[in-house]
Amino acid sequence: MITGLDHVQLAAPPGSEEALCRYYEDALGMVRAPKPAALAGRGGCWFEAGAVRLHLGIEDGFRPSAKAHPGLRVDGIDALAARLAAHGADVTWDEELPGHRRFYSHDPVGNRLEFLEPLS
Repeated sequence: MITGLDHVQLAAPPGSEEALCRYYEDALGMVRAPKPAALAGRGGCWFEAGAVRLHLGIEDGFRPSAKAHPGLRVDGIDALAARLAAHGADVTWDEELPGHRRFYSHDPVGNRLEFLEPLS
């Protein structure tokens, strides 16, 4: 019955939208998507890149998860790692997944993101 993944929602603390936009738009190259009027008053922001949609929702008492994360497939993983590093984001390579190159990074509020590219 499940036909696809619509979006992934991550949490963020109140007032973090500007920092999130710099990371997701400038560092990752995603596009900020408008929120429906009925949801806009809740704060947060939505981002898209192709079919990938990430929603950042505001959560009082926010605390980033140490393990939970979206896994994002990419093309040109080395260029993306360099781009993130140039924007001051951490890049931690992990060679444990057979058939892939991958690294982890964290957004400005501490959400963990995995970026992976299949080996050809």
